Amino acid sequence: MKKGVLTHTHEKRETPDGLWHKCSECRITITQKELAENLYVCPKCGLHNRINSPEYFKIIFDEGSYQYLFSNISSVDKLGFVDLKPYSARLKDALSKDPEDALSVGAGTVNGQGLVVACMNFNFIGGSMGSVVGEKISRAIDYAIEHKMALLIISKSGGARMMESAFSLMQMAKTSAKLTRLAKAGLPYISLMTDPTTGGVTASFAMLGDINIAEPKALIGFAGPRVIKETIKKDLPAGFQRSEFLLDHGFLDFIVERKQLKDKLSQTIDWFMSK
Repeated sequence: MKKGVLTHTHEKRETPDGLWHKCSECRITITQKELAENLYVCPKCGLHNRINSPEYFKIIFDEGSYQYLFSNISSVDKLGFVDLKPYSARLKDALSKDPEDALSVGAGTVNGQGLVVACMNFNFIGGSMGSVVGEKISRAIDYAIEHKMALLIISKSGGARMMESAFSLMQMAKTSAKLTRLAKAGLPYISLMTDPTTGGVTASFAMLGDINIAEPKALIGFAGPRVIKETIKKDLPAGFQRSEFLLDHGFLDFIVERKQLKDKLSQTIDWFMSK
């Protein structure tokens, strides 16, 4: 074998970080570019990968039609809470990655129809519901009422933020009560549950939609399956707490794939607003 050929055979080629994506369900490997072009849905098995507000806003809103609202609100450590490390340190780290906190609000149009979207960001402390989440939802509702627009909340959360204790739990009542104002104004609230939607979020605003919808195979429930199984000491039904199971048992109105989300929202808004 020629020296040049041998050298070429053993040449190491560096792969850029973040170039490839391996599906956690079917293990197929595709490029990140291909995944993004397919709206972060696996082209082989249809797994809906977790995404946050920037991706959802691009999928839902008409191009160039939307703006972020209430981005100036940030979490603070009122209680001086410390677990494995201070909450203030967790906030500093999380805010450096996503200054929008665990929920972003955007307002724009969907196929020409007005919509306010409050979308949870799972990359911010597990999308946990703290005071900022409750306050942003509250202001989003006020904005929707003022501008006579429909409201969509996209839930993706581990539940209440334990580092804020009772301040976090208060957001369950706050958001639920505030949604009654939207209903009295005759404006629709669409709740989209994605993987995972759990804890106090499920127990409050996530299940209060005029229309409750979900992405395929999303985990939706209050406590997780493992906790429930350990509590009741019984095996759970197949697919328990997944979107399809909840749809069959009357907890959801329909399941929507991400590629159909914009058109489905447009149809739903048109149906409500025409009434």
